[in-house]
Amino acid sequence: MSERIDTAELVDIRDVHVDSALPKQERIAEYLRQIKDPYHFKCGPFTITARFTEDGPTLEECLRRLMT
Repeated sequence: MSERIDTAELVDIRDVHVDSALPKQERIAEYLRQIKDPYHFKCGPFTITARFTEDGPTLEECLRRLMT
């Protein structure tokens, strides 16, 4: 079943800024606070929908691949 996402409500990941000096748990919390939904967000004109399998890469690994 496919869920409908209101793309107007999605945060553009390019607008998310997290202070790298914060401890890891605070960086995670700040990222989640800003992005609102880590599974659905925008990157410019693109809508990103993240899905994971039990034995697949972590969210951190996937984001790292996107940023390098």
